[in-house]
Amino acid sequence: MKNRDHSLTLEGLVAAQSRLTASHSMLPVLSAKQAAVEAGIGGEERVAEIFHRYSFSFTNHLFHDLSPSSDEKFQMDTVALTPWYGVVLEVKNISGVLEFKDNPPQLIRTREDGHQDGFESPVVQLERNQDLLGTWLRGRNVRLPIYGSVVLAYPKQIVSVPPAKTTLLFPNLLPAYIRSLPQQGKRLDPDTFHWLSAELLQSHQPFIPKPISEAYRIPLKNFKPGVRCGVCGRIGMVKLPRTWYCPFCEATDHLAHERNLREWFLIFKRTITNRECREFLGVDDIDTAKRILQSMDLTPEGKNRYRLYRIDPSKLIKKP
Repeated sequence: MKNRDHSLTLEGLVAAQSRLTASHSMLPVLSAKQAAVEAGIGGEERVAEIFHRYSFSFTNHLFHDLSPSSDEKFQMDTVALTPWYGVVLEVKNISGVLEFKDNPPQLIRTREDGHQDGFESPVVQLERNQDLLGTWLRGRNVRLPIYGSVVLAYPKQIVSVPPAKTTLLFPNLLPAYIRSLPQQGKRLDPDTFHWLSAELLQSHQPFIPKPISEAYRIPLKNFKPGVRCGVCGRIGMVKLPRTWYCPFCEATDHLAHERNLREWFLIFKRTITNRECREFLGVDDIDTAKRILQSMDLTPEGKNRYRLYRIDPSKLIKKP
């Protein structure tokens, strides 16, 4: 029913790092965050791959990276919905030796060098999501048992102390786990089941992160301006009539400004003025910048020298 959303967080982190100097103090921070985001995505894709390879003998709908709109924001890595029950999966891709603590709830990771890191307990995250999904269902007069499991993305993850009461699985065990759940009690009729699945899908709200400069408090002046070439990746394309030209690899791209203004909105802020557009793209002419901004799906605000252009954050979402 739903695949993972394209990660704007990852896209923004990659774009931001490419516009900082190699010696910038925030580069290691952004790099570490990128690695964590990529690890999480890799784990969720591993789970999705298992489900894509397996067919159940009973009706089911799968949702990956689902964030239903409700009074309280919540995001579930994977949800399996059947006419008898729902299953919430919390996926973790953390290397090292893992120890699940109950009091207080915490996940301790021990690296090869003996260094320890503490994380929020995935058990707490899982239980919260199970409760919130149950509340979401009851708000639509639907009552289903909600099961759940913490899933470790790869068998290389070693568990020294498992959680006391929560099911812990590797991805290849998921089909057997879901098959083992009891199909008892009143089941949803086909019309209600498909209606409920459509409601879940329609209720989804993609996660839209803050611009990188705002989230990490990096001044705008720290980032290198200019138009990046989509072929060689270097910054410095030159505006020519009806196109952009790369002096490094001689590629041309008449839509290079769209890709680079997307970087602006991910790194800096959700608005841009004509002057900011000229300074960022390296365009001298006011009218050229105006045409570029008017050609994009932006909302103008204000008049004359006070005019700016705003992007609807939902329009940043695109399919991977």
